[in-house]
Amino acid sequence: MTTTKTSAPATLSIWDAAHAADARRPRSTQTQLGASDTICSRRAGYILAGTERTNTAADKRAAILGTYIHNGLLEDARREYGWLVERMVADTTLRGHVDVVQLDAATAARLPKRHRPVHPAEVVTVEDVKTKSSRVWDRVVRYGPTAAEMRQVLLYADLLRTVGFADIPGQRYLHRLGPVNVQRIRFRFVCRDTGEEHLQEFAFDEWLAAEARWWVDRVREAESPEQLRRDHDGPGLSAICDNCPFVYACWAGAAPGRPAQTVLVHGDADRAKALADYVRAHERYREAKRVKELSRAILDDSPEGNYGENHLGWGGGNDKEETDVAAMVEQFEDAGLVVPMIPDTQAMVGVLRRAGMVVPRRKAAGQKTARTIKVSRARSRP
Repeated sequence: MTTTKTSAPATLSIWDAAHAADARRPRSTQTQLGASDTICSRRAGYILAGTERTNTAADKRAAILGTYIHNGLLEDARREYGWLVERMVADTTLRGHVDVVQLDAATAARLPKRHRPVHPAEVVTVEDVKTKSSRVWDRVVRYGPTAAEMRQVLLYADLLRTVGFADIPGQRYLHRLGPVNVQRIRFRFVCRDTGEEHLQEFAFDEWLAAEARWWVDRVREAESPEQLRRDHDGPGLSAICDNCPFVYACWAGAAPGRPAQTVLVHGDADRAKALADYVRAHERYREAKRVKELSRAILDDSPEGNYGENHLGWGGGNDKEETDVAAMVEQFEDAGLVVPMIPDTQAMVGVLRRAGMVVPRRKAAGQKTARTIKVSRARSRP
């Protein structure tokens, strides 16, 4: 009797498992609007309408990494500090999981002793943890949360102030507190590449919370998602759109091979507006480029350091390297490879790489890499 064995693929990707697990998470399948879904009006409309999620090929590796880091940090903070983490809030129209709620001493005293925080906050604080890449880190430090991120946390805080913690298993002792008087919201940004941490705090603003609620109400009142505005620039121009599960429904209708944004043209008036926007943007770009080049020239002899709100740094200026042809010929001869009669540097480099050998390099005499300017937000001294 002959049996055949079915073997697993030779190279299983760990990301296939991560994407599959991510697709099963409640946030990937829910049809009730969550506070974290308020990133785009039309996207929120598709969720409420129960539209099929068709963009399953989106690359979510950065987001998944952020989730793993986020969950690990919150769990450690819960164990070490007694913070309330990943607690559910909900009313009849909205739901969400708050990253962190820090209770003040008076509110914490109403909890069973084993649930009280190690260090109560001065006032009840709702905190949201955001992981960011180093590519956008300077912008985060300079300008803080986006409008959508601010709206999300305001909605969490408003739900706690009006309803309190949701009545679900595992947090009923919190539900018994009733509405909680949130006074502060905080963003804790963590750089995925360096681990750097940056905090920004704001007093809770009832007017801004009402505006966030109004945003949700407008979405719920729409008869169809297509009546709602797109809050981002579309696939190819926005990472949010590229990874949106509803991108194909949202940007349908473009001719094959044309950008999705061509569906925004409904007549010559749209073309005239887009062309006028292009001309204005080009003029602003030319002026900005002129100012940057002038400022760069002015600063060329300045030492690194903090100047006003910004930090000046320098990069580049290193020795340039070039392929060492003479050393490469020696390597060919030692390895028994045929040396071209007229050395072809590019071809020889290819041969060495295919053979798994290191391509010899040497410093290019008298040549340096370009000196680059590095401007970032000035850091306060410890």
